[in-house]
This record gives sequence, C-alpha cells and structure tokens, in this order.
Amino acid sequence: MEKAQSQDAAVASSDSSALKMSWLRICDRLKSEVGDVEYRMWIQRITLGALEDDEITLYLPERFLRDWVRAQYGQRLQSLWREENPAVQHVELRIDKKAQRAAAIDDLPQVSSDSSSISTIASEDAAALEREEAAVATPTSVSEVRNDLAVPLDRRFTFDNFVVGKPNEFAYACAGRVADHPASPGFNPLFLYGGVGLGKTHLMHAIGLKLIERGNISVAYMSAEKFMYRFIASMQSKSQMEFKEQLRSVDVLMIDDLQFLIGKNSTQEEFFHTFNALVDAGRQIIVSADKSPSDLSGLEDRLRTRLGCGMVADIHATTFELRISILEAKAKASGTPVPPKVLEYLAHKITTNVRELEGALNRLIAHADLVGRPVTLESTQDVLKDMLKAHERRVTIDEIQRKVAEHFNIRLTDMSSARRARAVARPRQIAMYLAKQLTSRSLPEIGRKFGNRDHTTVMHAVNRISELMEQDPGLAESVELLRHMLES
Repeated sequence: MEKAQSQDAAVASSDSSALKMSWLRICDRLKSEVGDVEYRMWIQRITLGALEDDEITLYLPERFLRDWVRAQYGQRLQSLWREENPAVQHVELRIDKKAQRAAAIDDLPQVSSDSSSISTIASEDAAALEREEAAVATPTSVSEVRNDLAVPLDRRFTFDNFVVGKPNEFAYACAGRVADHPASPGFNPLFLYGGVGLGKTHLMHAIGLKLIERGNISVAYMSAEKFMYRFIASMQSKSQMEFKEQLRSVDVLMIDDLQFLIGKNSTQEEFFHTFNALVDAGRQIIVSADKSPSDLSGLEDRLRTRLGCGMVADIHATTFELRISILEAKAKASGTPVPPKVLEYLAHKITTNVRELEGALNRLIAHADLVGRPVTLESTQDVLKDMLKAHERRVTIDEIQRKVAEHFNIRLTDMSSARRARAVARPRQIAMYLAKQLTSRSLPEIGRKFGNRDHTTVMHAVNRISELMEQDPGLAESVELLRHMLES
C-alpha cells in the first residue's frame, strides 16, 4: 500500500513539473506576442492552478483582472494550452481568494511616527514596500505610504551620480531647476524626451528624491502603464472619484514613458483632466517619453499642446566622451581596476544605450571578482561576446520599410497606410515579417510602426509570409535577398 502511494505521489509530482514547464513556455510565447508592457500588466499576474480531467485552472488576484484577461486573451490561452498539452481542452480563469485578501491588507495606509514631512510613495507589492521602508529610514522619513497610487523612487538615482555631458546637460539643468523651484513659470510641465537608456528615468527619480528631502511636499511617480491600469481598475471598482482625488492631491506628479498612452483614448482624457487640475492649482507635472510632444502621433491634439507649453528638454544620443565618463565613474565606484583601453573598447562598441553600457561593465567586474582574475581586453571580448555581437549591426524598422518599399517600387507611406491592394499589402506583410526576424521589437511595437496596427495583424503577416515562402520559391528568394541587403 505504502509503495503504491509513493508511486502515485511521484507521478503527481512529475505531472506538476510538466504543467509548470508547459506554462513557462506559454508565457514566453505570449510575451513575444504582446510585448513586455502588456505582459507585465496582465499575463504576469496569472498563477498556475491544477489540471482536472481536461480543464486547467489559472488564477488572478482580482475580479477585474480575471475579466480583462478572459476577454482579451482567453481564446489565445486555450489554443496555446492545447498545443502544449493535448490533454488540456479548456482553460478556467478564477479569482485567487488568498491573493485578494492579501491585497486588501496591503492596501491599508501605514503611518510612521515622524510627522514633520509628508511624502507620498507607494509600492506594487510587499517586497517593494519592505525595500522602500528600509530606504526611508533616514532623518527625513515619509509620514504616509499609499499602496494604490505610485511606485517607489530608487535612491540610487540622484543628481550627484548622474554623469553630465553635452547630450544631456540641458535636461540636467532643467531637472535641477524644477527640483529647486517646483511649479515655477516656464517649467511646468517639464517634458523630458530621448531614446531608451539615456537617463530620463534617472533624472525623474533625482527630482523626486530631492523634493522629498526638503519635506512638506507630496510626490507621486508612476509609469504611464501603471496610470492606465489604476484608472481602469478604478472604473471597474466604481472608485473613480477616489482615484481622481488621490492624484489631484499631490504636489508633484511624475509620469514616465507617456508614449504607452497612445491609442488609449479614455486614459488620455483622464490624464488631460488631471493635468489641467494640477497645473491650475500650481502643482508641478513632470513627464517623460521617447519623442517630443509634437512627434507623439496618436496623442490627442489638446494633450500634445498642453505638454508642449512648458519646458521641453531632449536628451541626445551619447557621445564617445560621455560614455567614457560614465564608465570611468562606474568603474571607480565599484573599486575594481578596469584598464582605460577596456573602457575605450566598450565606449566604441556599445553606443546606443547607457543601461546596456553599464550592464556590460557590471558583468566584467562580477566576472573578475568571481574568478579572481583582472579585467583585460581579452577577457572583455570573451565575457561579452554575446552582447558585442548584438551590437555589431542593428537593423531598424525604418530601414526595413524603406528597403522593402524600394524593392517593390511602392511609396514609403504605403507601409503605414490603410490601402489593402495586393501590390501594397504583400510588401507590407514582408516588411512586418522582416521586422519580426531582424529586430528585437515586440509585435505591438512593430504594429505601431505600421500605422498603429494591432499585434494580431502583425502575427498574421508573419505566419502568412512564412507559409508563402514554403510554397513560392520566387517570393522566398526576394525575402532572403532583402534580408541579406539589410544585414550586410
């Protein structure tokens, strides 16, 4: 009897492991299909339940989340499970009662004993809250924590450790001015824009931290996706007035990555009204995006105009000199000797993203510490070979669209137009296919570059071209020729 029970337990454990592996693969596929932002907002909140008969159970912490995922991803989840495990024919989405009770406890306000200053910060989960409480155990502590409003400020991102150079000196000066004199004329709102990893978020955190140190000022920092999520959740729970009052009661509101509100009309409208209410009350607004207000196509005109009426500061791509300065500062702070020729090599090879540049240096320093060998040019090339290879040649979607349009003799504007004629639609599908194959962009990002098309349209184009390449050698030859031209 005991032996039989042991065998049953082993089988159950094996089945559980197989289900977990299947779920991980499904999550990876969904992440590549919907992109990091949507994945973190919706899919990442799902937890795996049990398989009973032919039905798999998945859990979500809130009713609103369950209903949204069921409506938006229910069919896709079911088809992916059937592909992964033929035994699964149905997917049941349920509310995790334990998570719901934990969330209700987390939402209770916590008040510290120091009431000399009020600085509103929030965390998205218990772990983040613990980190924040440890971080604020300083002479200037927070007196209120609201878990439903914002996210913690990262105390590593200060003005002191921001490396200033020609590409970012104007944005740095504007950020410093706002930190010293919030809501001053001409600087409200402050709009920071530039490419990924150039320092926009660092400056926003630095402003918030400096304002908090002054005391008697409330600061709320959040990403545009969190703003959207909180707004939608407030509508579902009929707590819109509470949401509005919370946002409009702060002294400084910071919204990061505003471009993620493009196409979200209801959320844009709520942000517009919040924007007006705060500015009219003499409160400071700070916004960041990847493009200037005038170039953010998809934003309402009235919002774009209001965003551009304050101070607009751009952060340009880094120069070689600035990259060297950043690397020297990081290497000095680490305490690990890094030869100048290694820093120069990294500054030449990784040119587009400061985060990747710092990440490369961190990998080198960690490798040197763990294996007990000094950093050399040879070890750098070996340790970072995967990263350096990725930076050898980066194809952009703009390049792909231009090259495909030239090859098929169509207008570049046809790539984002609504025309459905086959002479235009087929090259557009080929461009989408190449964008998926040659870039790291997600399906929603690719869709936005092709006239704000849905990610399912891009997925259909990729699948269609893959099928046609197997059936039509001429088309396959054209696609491979274009691929070769773009990669060379």
